[in-house]
Amino acid sequence: MKHKWITLAFLILAALTALAGCGGDETNANVLTDGVYTADFNTDSTMFHVNEACDGKGTLTVKDGEMVIHISLPSKSVQNLYPGLAADAEQEGAELLQPTVDTVTYSDGMSEEVHGFDVPVPALDSEFDLALIGTKGTWYDHKVSVSNPEKVEE
Repeated sequence: MKHKWITLAFLILAALTALAGCGGDETNANVLTDGVYTADFNTDSTMFHVNEACDGKGTLTVKDGEMVIHISLPSKSVQNLYPGLAADAEQEGAELLQPTVDTVTYSDGMSEEVHGFDVPVPALDSEFDLALIGTKGTWYDHKVSVSNPEKVEE
């Protein structure tokens, strides 16, 4: 009988440990409170990245559980982004992300106008698809992720 109680206690402990692991390490909009954060914007390409003046970071805004990161790119060569695959971006009616014109200031004090984008973030620390089209009119698929949010002091 004692053996059955030990086995039962072990099974309960194992189940509780598994449940704790199912969300304990995840960081997502349900964990982040509404507000503004700086966050790392990671890409699968050296050709597609955040402007060097931004140190690899964007501005993550969380509102009502939805996350959007604003990124400033190195130039104005990226014309549109699409949250998904390039093949879907080319379909009629696809809702493309439109650029903003951002001014970045480099460490030497020089400033430049570049394209920026507000990118919806489905989850932190998880890769998602983001397609881009440049001035040559060709769509490219990329994998990106957003990580390490740090609350901006108000």
